Amino acid sequence: MNKPNLVLPINEQNLKTVQNKFQYFPFHLVEASPWPILLSFSLLNLTIGAVSYMHGFSSGGYILTLGFILTVYCMILWFRDIVIEGSYLGHHTKEVKNGLMIGVLLFIVSEVFAFLSVFWAFFHSSLSPAIELGGTWPPLGITPLDPFAIPLLNTFLLLSSGVFITYGHHALIAGNRKAAIDGVIFTIILAFVFTALQYYEYSEAGFTFADGVYGSAFYASTGLHGFHVIIGTLFIGVSLVRIINYQLTTKHHNGFESSILYWHFVDVVWLFLFVAVYFWGNT
Repeated sequence: MNKPNLVLPINEQNLKTVQNKFQYFPFHLVEASPWPILLSFSLLNLTIGAVSYMHGFSSGGYILTLGFILTVYCMILWFRDIVIEGSYLGHHTKEVKNGLMIGVLLFIVSEVFAFLSVFWAFFHSSLSPAIELGGTWPPLGITPLDPFAIPLLNTFLLLSSGVFITYGHHALIAGNRKAAIDGVIFTIILAFVFTALQYYEYSEAGFTFADGVYGSAFYASTGLHGFHVIIGTLFIGVSLVRIINYQLTTKHHNGFESSILYWHFVDVVWLFLFVAVYFWGNT
């Protein structure tokens, strides 16, 4: 096939024009974006605000709130650009989607090690309780939560949500758009109920984060998981909006699959938390 001759001055804009006309590779060369550097400064502001707030500085709460708003705003705009690249500009080829999925898997691996550190701290203190704790676990003076009350109910809710999200995924692959939307909506509802029950459990607990190593280990592990549940709910919520807007198809739903992988990771971590922290750690 004969290629048309382009007689253009050599500059950055014309090189980009030639690249767009004759791209003989399946990868996406992203354009310059302001969001990575802006998000970095937003996270720095968020960290400074959190440290200031925890140390009792008068303006710490305002800095923390500003950092949180800026971080969320930058993430929304950055993710919006990625959605546009994949849904409207056609940049997400098969190789690009494979690269994105590998990135998500590596991110989940990093999350595994984050939870591993929390479990390490829990087992370090519970397997051999220090004499300051009375040599027992839970420590003397701590009334642990009943694992067969709200924690068991939350286990059924979270596992059921995993079933519904998988149902929605298979429905989308089969071309049943309504069933896919229903499955995702039920998943989000169960996630909201789980978060609400977790909040109620915290408000009724007889100990706090400051009650020694038990309180720290309990709230660090379950609180970190609760934060991941909230992020996963937002992740799936974005997928729901994209399904409703016909942006996800039977073969092009990489973002939806990423949210499903993340949600199953949240499910598995909760099973370990229920068995180790709620059940074994309270006996």
